[in-house]
Amino acid sequence: MSAPAHESVLDRREQARLGDIAALVPDSAESLLDAGAREGKLAGMLVDRIKRVVALDLNPPTTPDARVESVAGDITALEYRDDAFDVVVCSEVLEHIPVGKLSGACRELCRVARSSVVVGVPYRQDLRCARTLCANCHRRNPPYGHVNSFTEEDLISLFPECVPVALSYIGSSRERTNSVSSALMDFAGNPYGTYHQDECCVHCGAQIGPPAPRSFVQKVATRAALWIDRAQRALTPARARWLHVRFDKSGARGAKPAVRRISVA
Repeated sequence: MSAPAHESVLDRREQARLGDIAALVPDSAESLLDAGAREGKLAGMLVDRIKRVVALDLNPPTTPDARVESVAGDITALEYRDDAFDVVVCSEVLEHIPVGKLSGACRELCRVARSSVVVGVPYRQDLRCARTLCANCHRRNPPYGHVNSFTEEDLISLFPECVPVALSYIGSSRERTNSVSSALMDFAGNPYGTYHQDECCVHCGAQIGPPAPRSFVQKVATRAALWIDRAQRALTPARARWLHVRFDKSGARGAKPAVRRISVA
């Protein structure tokens, strides 16, 4: 039996994202830290070409390949010496870091990298889209617990000691909204948010829970918001879904980084 169409799309997107991050890792690397590795998929992809691969997350990642070192750690306070790894990779993590800790986390990534840091983040994400309402504290949450949205300038400014040498734009997205639709969805209780997410409430730490039942008026507001968004997206050009940047700790400052675009629906 073939996989459902939406799962196939998600698989293609994830393969393109992980494949590009792996391609940005220099061939000369002999040691690598995957900071925020989750289940260790990327670490598993790299272990054949890199002598030492460490997968780090708040809880030790469960990786199927015994060659990957799985450890617990916090990227805001890494327990490694300076220049401990040739390359540090941090993908799909920085959007979750509270604003007050973000600069410190990036300094830590740079500190333990000897030569390069490879970073991947959602690109220009509209954090009003697909918000959720916590069933426990009744406060609004950004989608997937993403508390930061990044442009190229935002990301590059977080690594002032490094030189951006390569940028990749991955995928394609029209996911954005507007103040009217956003207000209508908030009034309706954000029923179409990312309630399937694993991430907990960014305010109270509890599970988000299912969306609350809506009144007739809230259902009308929801429908109006969807119509407005649909009209807006039809007129809005697509943008990349992810931005990946390889930073080197030495290089020609001001040099133009290499850019490539990989389009995946």
